[in-house]
Amino acid sequence: MTDPQATTAEVLSPLHDEHVALGATLVPFAGWQMPLRYTSDLAEHLAVRSAAGLFDLSHMGELEITGPQAGLALDVALVGHLSAVAVGRARYTMIVQEDGAVIDDLVVYRLADERFVVVANAANVDVVRDELLARIAPFDAELVDASRSTALIAVQGPRAEEIVASVTASEDVEAVTSLVYYAATDATVAGVPALVARTGYTGEDGFELFVAAELAPGLWRALLAAGEPLGLVPAGLAARDSLRLEAGMPLYGNELDRTTTPHDAGLGRVVRLGKTDADGAPLEFVGRAALVARQGAQPSRVLVGLEVLGRRAARHGYDVLTGTGPDAVVAGTVTSGAPSPSLGHPIAMAYVTPEVSAEGTELAVDVRGRREPVRVVPLPFYRRPRQA
Repeated sequence: MTDPQATTAEVLSPLHDEHVALGATLVPFAGWQMPLRYTSDLAEHLAVRSAAGLFDLSHMGELEITGPQAGLALDVALVGHLSAVAVGRARYTMIVQEDGAVIDDLVVYRLADERFVVVANAANVDVVRDELLARIAPFDAELVDASRSTALIAVQGPRAEEIVASVTASEDVEAVTSLVYYAATDATVAGVPALVARTGYTGEDGFELFVAAELAPGLWRALLAAGEPLGLVPAGLAARDSLRLEAGMPLYGNELDRTTTPHDAGLGRVVRLGKTDADGAPLEFVGRAALVARQGAQPSRVLVGLEVLGRRAARHGYDVLTGTGPDAVVAGTVTSGAPSPSLGHPIAMAYVTPEVSAEGTELAVDVRGRREPVRVVPLPFYRRPRQA
């Protein structure tokens, strides 16, 4: 089955026929044709918060770095200390320019002493691959782009563990259910060999399953069948975006870009300035000098959460104003904004000047010529309830 609306310029997911059969609304996204929604954005969002959602993330990039110096090469190429990551664990990190600005935010898995997988955002796979190839060239390490041969399926929500465990081979169930956050293990799921990671982008517990592209449809159908009685629904890009916004997670192109350093985004903790070489000297990774200078500098802007006090949503690119009166001036820009299904009112993230970044500060957003009152609140907006 194919979609007559697909263009030759758009890559089709290995799960494309599954989406068409489920009646998904398909849209162009980062060069791919991906499901925006299946039923309604609200229903899919709330299903993830209350039960579980099934996501196709096959548009993400998977870049395998192997070799005796793979860890050292990544230490030089990225801001994180990847050689210190234990086998079977993952780390959130970034690749930056020499000036410290973010090229992409990444998750790196260490699968063996000399094998790592770098997961890049779909729109940035080519540039990240090319940058990594150049940066690891001096080292005894190799890069293989496995993006097109790998499918990625996520199960997110409070019943995710129950669903994934129900279709996991009995000998692998304990290894899967005992995973901690940002850890991964090999397992057979619905008869398919998979790398199962306890990671996600929704603010809920959940798993991401990396599998060979040709095996993805069978796994998708098995997870859907196992999860439907427990409330699982297929979920598209729209729900994924509103979920990550509630969780205060950055989106490349919104909160992160080539004008933004990790410190600007409140993510300076991912920068490991203390990395050392074999002689104990500071390791000169790409962007280090700029990030050392940035660490102690007064920020020119701060990423904050905004609670919208009215009913009109603040959207990406809208101006943040110092108030509602005639003397109001622009104090920042909204990076992401939408109604929050979980909280019942609109929310947004924005970069604002430090002077107006304190919690409780009342500001306004220019929503198509009308000033909508907002209040600065802590991030994230939503935290999943602690389980008993």
